[in-house]
Amino acid sequence: MKQLLNTLYITSEDVYLSLDGENVVAQLADGTAKQFPLHNFESIVTFSYKGASPALMGKCVEYNIPISFYTPSGRFLAQVGNDTNGNVLLRRVQFRLADNDKRIEVARNMIVGKLYNSKYVLLRCVRDHAMQADTDRLRSAAETISRYMHEVLSAQTMDSLRGMEGNAAAEYFGVFSEMILRDKTAFAFAARTRRPPLDRVNALLSFAYSLLTSMCANALRGVGLDPYVGFMHTDRAGRKSLALDIVEELRSVYADRFVLTLINNRILSANDFNIQNSGAVLLSDDARKTFLSEWQKRKKENLVHPFLGEQIPWGLVPHVQALLLSRYLRNDIDEYPPFMWK
Repeated sequence: MKQLLNTLYITSEDVYLSLDGENVVAQLADGTAKQFPLHNFESIVTFSYKGASPALMGKCVEYNIPISFYTPSGRFLAQVGNDTNGNVLLRRVQFRLADNDKRIEVARNMIVGKLYNSKYVLLRCVRDHAMQADTDRLRSAAETISRYMHEVLSAQTMDSLRGMEGNAAAEYFGVFSEMILRDKTAFAFAARTRRPPLDRVNALLSFAYSLLTSMCANALRGVGLDPYVGFMHTDRAGRKSLALDIVEELRSVYADRFVLTLINNRILSANDFNIQNSGAVLLSDDARKTFLSEWQKRKKENLVHPFLGEQIPWGLVPHVQALLLSRYLRNDIDEYPPFMWK
């Protein structure tokens, strides 16, 4: 259980929520219970399969405190309370911003976060694996990305911003293979390829990005935002543009580092992939299960959120960023703070 930004997060899967007077009661599987004054919260987010009592849900509707229900794995199920009032106003702000030039202010911050984190991942490899990686190449790419990061701050058009982001991504992926420390033949990486992935590394990256996008979309739904209407990514049928915007900040430190761990720690091997006649490379069924199991473990690992200064599990990071974005759209904070890992 964690309280962040006046939101109560229930991260244990066996907690039942109920009402006792003006308090929300979290009943644990071992018979113990914790009480929290309901008036302390603006919203409640629960990942427990046990749910909540009708009395608590009714009180939350009365007080306009939305309860968002997720599966333990993070799939959004439903929301009770405040859906037809506050959330529609928030979405109207989102839609208006997405249609005017001020959207670049949010997009710039998101891309600054992406480039900062990309540089961090490269320099961390320099620090931790100086004897195994080409540190000169990694430092050079990090310096170039840092220059793009400062240029992004002055970008005035979405086209120029996308151009800088694309150039920085090319620098990053140009040295990505240096961070692959074992079995470089089987896990050779030359460039990012999608639909379909054409090598084992791209197969892992694509799967990780897909999972991360779902996490971000689910988090956005929980705070009442539309994951399909973004600020940097344009509207396209079926594309979760706003989720993809947030993914940009988290891509390197969340998904890329996870993939590198799977490879470098020998959790997956070359035999865990199927190569199709078309050239597409896909994870085997057993490897996909291993991937998902390790992904769930990573979501439970703790970090200190760089903006809040609070310790949270990695799995809550998309939810915190979605909440911060909603706070910005409601004018509760002056600008959107991207996730910049330290």
